[in-house]
Amino acid sequence: MISAIKKIEPSWEVPRLIKAFCSTRVGGVSKSPFDNFNLGLNAGDDPADVMQNRAILKSILPSEPMWLKQIHGVTVSTPASRQEIGVGPFEADASVTNIPDEVLAVLTADCMPVLFASKNGEVIGAAHAGWRGLSGGVLENTIQAMCGLSSSLSPQDISAWMGPAIGPTAFEVGEDVLEAFSGQSQSILSQAFSPILGQPGKYLADLYILARDRLNSLGIKQIDGGDFCTFTDKQRFFSYRRDKVTGRFASLIWTSQNT
Repeated sequence: MISAIKKIEPSWEVPRLIKAFCSTRVGGVSKSPFDNFNLGLNAGDDPADVMQNRAILKSILPSEPMWLKQIHGVTVSTPASRQEIGVGPFEADASVTNIPDEVLAVLTADCMPVLFASKNGEVIGAAHAGWRGLSGGVLENTIQAMCGLSSSLSPQDISAWMGPAIGPTAFEVGEDVLEAFSGQSQSILSQAFSPILGQPGKYLADLYILARDRLNSLGIKQIDGGDFCTFTDKQRFFSYRRDKVTGRFASLIWTSQNT
């Protein structure tokens, strides 16, 4: 018997026509270690199970999500680029749209999903922000692409929600990750990277602090979320760092024509 899927809705103030949620691992048909609601086709799960899970997801959405081929990069998929390419999945780590009922989606299992909505509800975005994409500018590129869809839109008119990612007590990194963020202020780096006692060159990193600082620097002030940890919350979330072989959950956003 397939149990009902459980989802997490963002705690943010956006127009009613903005619809968004993050799936969890609860529900679906995937077997261990992908149990149960795995939505990632490239995780090693039975493709038939994944497609059945995606069909369950589609049943509560206005359209098929625009799945991305995520490569830990900074490319943003736009309505124009999708029209040029034609059929997905689209190779990108973020997507934007101003088309009603077009569902944006990113898959994660420790990396940070970030959802965006303009305050008038006309433009939305979704980004897959692991440390590589975050340090490389995927959030900045997403905001730029959103503003490109509306001549009157500025970053100050955009709200952001930081979804479930590996938390600051679990994300162990090396000097290479610290160096990747060297362009941010020393104050932020000292808050975001805590040296691990007895392990020279090793740190606990806080993706939420790093992302919030970058969003603030763009002029975005309404930033919500950031209070999850995929690594420690095994009941709800997949975690690659924790399990290595595991599924992926989705963060999705769309603008509904029916409020």
